[in-house]
Amino acid sequence: MKQFLQLSFLLLLVFGSNSAVAQEFYFPTRYEIWKTAEKSQFKYNEKQLDTAIEFAQNNEYSGSRDLRQAILEGFKREPFHEILGPTKKRGGPAGMIIKDGYLLASWGDTQRVDMTFSVTKSFLSTTAGLAQDQGLIKNVKDKVGDYVWDGTFDGAHNSKITWEHLLQQNSDWSGELWGGKDWADRPPSEGGLDDWKFRKLNEPGTVMEYNDVRVNVLAYALTHLWRKPLPLVLKEELMDKIEATLTWRWYGYDHAWTVIDGLKMKSVTGGGHSGAGLFISTEDMARFGLLFLNNGKWKDQQLVSEDWIKKATQPSVPNVNYGYMWWLNQKGPRHWEDVPEHVFYAAGFGGNFIVVDQKSGLLIVTRWLEPSQIGDFVKQVYQAF
Repeated sequence: MKQFLQLSFLLLLVFGSNSAVAQEFYFPTRYEIWKTAEKSQFKYNEKQLDTAIEFAQNNEYSGSRDLRQAILEGFKREPFHEILGPTKKRGGPAGMIIKDGYLLASWGDTQRVDMTFSVTKSFLSTTAGLAQDQGLIKNVKDKVGDYVWDGTFDGAHNSKITWEHLLQQNSDWSGELWGGKDWADRPPSEGGLDDWKFRKLNEPGTVMEYNDVRVNVLAYALTHLWRKPLPLVLKEELMDKIEATLTWRWYGYDHAWTVIDGLKMKSVTGGGHSGAGLFISTEDMARFGLLFLNNGKWKDQQLVSEDWIKKATQPSVPNVNYGYMWWLNQKGPRHWEDVPEHVFYAAGFGGNFIVVDQKSGLLIVTRWLEPSQIGDFVKQVYQAF
């Protein structure tokens, strides 16, 4: 009896302590004013944090607030580039700094819905993670053509492409989707049309190239895999469960329609470089970041598996700074000095970022910061701790 009581006490300690740890995180309910940390709750230099925020406010993205103009200017060297989906004029700099779910500081209009450009890619990759968690994708190393056999992945080259290649942006998928040609998206600085059109294709998995046409091919393939629009997947499987507001929208190009099971549905984009993509508030971005900060768990519900998050934030072979559409602060070309190497982040045109540090419980969301200044800004935030 004595041994039974001792064992029961030990179990209580173990499970009780785990529950306490899980409840250290704060998870806001829908439309709740985000809870601010108590003055003595966390140890940090408030003055230094204010300095970092002032830096973000003083280094606003230099492009036009009319994002239609900013997009056309930003991608003007791409042949045939045009706006194909919705755009929206943006607000000013905004952001939130969060520790274990509690708000330390915020600036700007955090409830304003704005375009988020390639931050959308991290949401897109998560719909692939949900598909694997639910058994729709058996293995990310499977060839996509075994799942989507409508010709999109036909041919000697495209038939080699796996889900992982698309997620890591090293597939070198060759073709045209929604009028966009793979070779015309962010072409090399050298050469001209003929050089780009008739280039030698890279073996899938060997060269990483940031390319929205191929990202949109992933979105198209996942739409056919789920057999329903990805915004609906994201809403039902994730955003409703983290109690995001109902203000976010995920758009595709105006003409990007496909038919599945007799139903016409829109295939969305993984960014806004020709318009479209995810339109979302800073606070809803923070909810998404908080889910990843807590390793895929919201309150007591595991929404995204720890296994997926671990794989999504592993360096790819061709690019040590890139995982499954998450950027990684590893030693490499995109390394931020004096910021921990385990940090990973979502990044989008115009200075949109969700920065996640699972080890320290620190989450940073910043919008419309001059992109070249993000490393200095994050470094200044860390100097406050």
